[in-house]
Amino acid sequence: MNFSSIQRKILVTSALPYANGPIHLGHVLEGIQTDIWVRFQKAIGNECYFFCADDTHGTPVMLAARKEKITPEQLIERVGQEHYTDLTSFGINYDNYDSTHSKANQEISKDIYLKLKEKGHISKKVSNKLTVKKIGCFSPIVLLKAPVPIAARKINTEIIARFAGRHTIRKI
Repeated sequence: MNFSSIQRKILVTSALPYANGPIHLGHVLEGIQTDIWVRFQKAIGNECYFFCADDTHGTPVMLAARKEKITPEQLIERVGQEHYTDLTSFGINYDNYDSTHSKANQEISKDIYLKLKEKGHISKKVSNKLTVKKIGCFSPIVLLKAPVPIAARKINTEIIARFAGRHTIRKI
């Protein structure tokens, strides 16, 4: 069954599970829905690849590793295997499941960065961030939990995060 005479080449991904903890129902639901769509595309004759990975960067991963008294790399390795096992046990069929910490991802990211820099799309600027003394680094989580005097109570936390990222905590 082919709905079109033109075969499409499709690359599909779902949201990357964060490597600081176990898979939850939302990851499983999205993975199953995405897998169904990918299987349909393949069934109608399209060339379709389903890629996903663990998002391994950021303060939450570092803090989870610290809490377990292991390195972030050890946490990333263990959690990545757990995530893959959990997700595929629900019949989700990835063409490739990797990590944002993988050598391949590092090489591709570096290549993209250098090309953007060469074309003048990368710039440097000073940005004031709140460093949390207790953990010794910047933490976006703290910004989201910081009291923000905004009249509207039901403001999207993503908007607060973007706003907070542009201002020091005193200016908020």
